[in-house]
Amino acid sequence: MTVLIAGAGPTGLTLGIELARRGIPCRIFERAQRLFLGSRGKGLQPRTLEVFDDLGVLDAIRAGGMPFPKFRLYSGTEIVWERPLHEMLGIEETRPSPSVPYPQPWLIPQWRTDEILHDRFVQLGGKVEFDSEVIGVEQDDDEVRITVRRNGIDEVITGDYLVGTDGGRSTVRKLLGVGFEGETYETEQTLVGDVRVDGLTGTACHILTHSGDVMKRFSLWNLPGSDHYQLVATVTDAAIPTLANVQQLLADRTGRTDIRLHDLRWISVYRINVRMVDRFRVGRVLLAGDAAHVHSSASGQGLNTSVQDAYNLGWKLAGVIGGAPDELLDSYEAERMPVAAQVLGLSSAMHARNFRPTTGSAPAIHQLDITYRGGPLAKDDRATPGELRAGDRAPDGLLPDGTRLFDLFRGPHFTHLTFDRPAEGYDVEPGTHVLVRPDGYIAVISPETDAVEQWLARFGTAPVRRMQPVA
Repeated sequence: MTVLIAGAGPTGLTLGIELARRGIPCRIFERAQRLFLGSRGKGLQPRTLEVFDDLGVLDAIRAGGMPFPKFRLYSGTEIVWERPLHEMLGIEETRPSPSVPYPQPWLIPQWRTDEILHDRFVQLGGKVEFDSEVIGVEQDDDEVRITVRRNGIDEVITGDYLVGTDGGRSTVRKLLGVGFEGETYETEQTLVGDVRVDGLTGTACHILTHSGDVMKRFSLWNLPGSDHYQLVATVTDAAIPTLANVQQLLADRTGRTDIRLHDLRWISVYRINVRMVDRFRVGRVLLAGDAAHVHSSASGQGLNTSVQDAYNLGWKLAGVIGGAPDELLDSYEAERMPVAAQVLGLSSAMHARNFRPTTGSAPAIHQLDITYRGGPLAKDDRATPGELRAGDRAPDGLLPDGTRLFDLFRGPHFTHLTFDRPAEGYDVEPGTHVLVRPDGYIAVISPETDAVEQWLARFGTAPVRRMQPVA
């Protein structure tokens, strides 16, 4: 049984890791000749850090990044103020606790995240097939066939499932004829690129303006462990971006000629799209990441949501291949489509706000509160449910012997906990059983162990780690 994956970005690589560590053969096809070169999706949210902990890459991610620096607003050459990320976004700062081990977002350029995920995939025996473009898709009840073009030569490759993780312009999505509904901001474009900078000091998100107006800015972000900065500027009509016209844009926006840009490593201009598919699955073909949903980069949700699509899908694909019913795979769309819709709304609201002050409620961008309550895999039969419900993220916590719950959850297995008393993050009665899925979400909360066993008999093909009692 082989899973074919189109696209070697964070989504495809995460899915490859998830399958490889479960012993499921997979092939990743990437039309480019190498991994992505740019810093584009540079912010990892707390929930994604938890995912990367489970995947075995968190140490490398932490070594390759840094906490988000402060935002520094300039009026000409004068520094007007410095503010931390949570103040800029108008959100509450997440505090560390036993149940939330990684409370703060992490800054790391996407090219480094891709390298780390690629190295982990290779470590598990995987290989990305570069310069290999998927140009055709056919399927029947038994298999999926893709046409891959390499060096002008077409080859038909057969697999059991195909996952399109090939970005916002997804070829797989177009070949399936899946709708991609939404809107494009026609009059607004964004320049994003990586460039070296002379004339700036300190580590910050440098918001450069002429007179302190944050609405007319040219931003330069320090990138950890790199001599390059990420440049970001919103424009209404962008010509083909070159180093010369980007330098001119900087001068026009800020009035400054003392800052010199050079060594432009990568640059892109794009219109903001807010779109999502009407289906995540067509038979044996599934869509994930930007192939399924695109939106503004405001609030830093894109790469994170894409990684978590793959994290949700990986264990389900492996489960169905291992003998679980097909409805387990259907639950991927049922769980992730509402999340994608919510993220589109959040990102659009944050984009419209554009760092302006607000008196409204602060949105949660950390993704720790994503839940699948009421979904097809959530069973909670307590007479009086507590704050924590089936479908929620399973919190971390410390056991009396110093063991973290995340240490128990780490790996491609289910975890069955029995509680003697309520614990940090788990407001449950003595004798309550909690079944944690391989992706760290709660499948079952019940006073009866039979409820756990019935769920596992239906959907569980992975090993189960049983820990009792937890007190």
